[in-house]
Amino acid sequence: MNLRELAPEMNAMGAAARGGAAALREASPETKTKALLAAAKAIRAHANDILAANAKDMNAASDLSPALKDRLLLDDKRIEAMAKGIEEIAGLADPVGRELARWKRPNGLDIARVATPIGVIGIIYESRPNVTADAAALCLKSGNACILRGGSESAQSSRAIHAAMVEGLRAANLPEGAIQLVPTTDRAAVGMMLKGLDGTIDLIIPRGGKSLVARVQDEARVPVLAHLEGICHVYVHEKADSAMARAIALNAKMRRTGICGAAETLLIDRAVLQSHGVPILADLKNAGCEIRGDEAVQKIFPDLIPATEEDWRTEYLDAIIAVKAVDGVEDAIRHIETYGSHHTESIVTEDARTAERFLNALDSAIVMWNASTQFADGGEFGMGAEIGIGTGKLHARGPVGVEQLTTFKYIVRGNGQIRG
Repeated sequence: MNLRELAPEMNAMGAAARGGAAALREASPETKTKALLAAAKAIRAHANDILAANAKDMNAASDLSPALKDRLLLDDKRIEAMAKGIEEIAGLADPVGRELARWKRPNGLDIARVATPIGVIGIIYESRPNVTADAAALCLKSGNACILRGGSESAQSSRAIHAAMVEGLRAANLPEGAIQLVPTTDRAAVGMMLKGLDGTIDLIIPRGGKSLVARVQDEARVPVLAHLEGICHVYVHEKADSAMARAIALNAKMRRTGICGAAETLLIDRAVLQSHGVPILADLKNAGCEIRGDEAVQKIFPDLIPATEEDWRTEYLDAIIAVKAVDGVEDAIRHIETYGSHHTESIVTEDARTAERFLNALDSAIVMWNASTQFADGGEFGMGAEIGIGTGKLHARGPVGVEQLTTFKYIVRGNGQIRG
């Protein structure tokens, strides 16, 4: 499809989404729940169709890395998880219409701040076909229309999942324009979305690798909700419980190395390098993790690669971790503020005062005490699912779920007031 043909089609999608957003804005909670439950039912009913489509994607994915192939792969268990995820979102409290604040002015005006949908959200993502269901469900629950553009490697899978989501819309008599999937893998479609489709897109959310997010942030002419990197830290304080520190450090790095909440740097107080550090490093090494350490860490654990300055700034998304000795909590805070990406940080300590210092001093979207960074996930936060993690300072930070996909408006009720 050439640009002359593509532009009208993409702009028509934007116009249809705007109409879908208007319908969703007035849809009752019961109507949206009905659509979501019907979509979950359709996912299960069409599981064989989805698996067949995914098989086509997998057959064409010979050039992908093992990690990307794993993200792309669907099976019965993952399809059931997709359907259950939609049902969990359906069961959440409706975020639209929440009264966030209300007050009365001396002149009698009654003013309320009320949650309202953002409008039309463009979501650009790679590899994971389940994002098609997650993103559509979250947008629908929060009253937003969405235009989805999945990666070319998952095109067949995304189409099959999208068809099930549209069945949900039909079951609730909602317009199909509320959930649309870009029908072409042409990269020019992404560029058009980033320009806003003639003013119809209100927000862009990218979900994928650093190159995708960087392109979106560089080219977008509409607001973007994203994070560029997840350089997450685990800090083992001198008063950490050793067994707890071992469990958290291993889980934070190795449970799933390719997610944005995986720990990339481990900081250990110099005072407990031998007692706490050696067992932790041995656990990581035994689990197949490559360790890159500074001079102090090399002395107590020689079986590693010397760390460079670049290692402190690197999001590996792999079984690799950078390890540094620090002189107390203030040194740890300085390191994280210098090299971190404001995503997720965790301190392991039994000292409450030190923990509170760490929690309050750091400017990251998620800061934890005695917990694995792998909990940086909307589902684990009780949000049902997430579209992604936000690390910016405006609007949503941390996991982006249904509440974070709303904005607000002011409703002012008067009885004839005029301004002098």
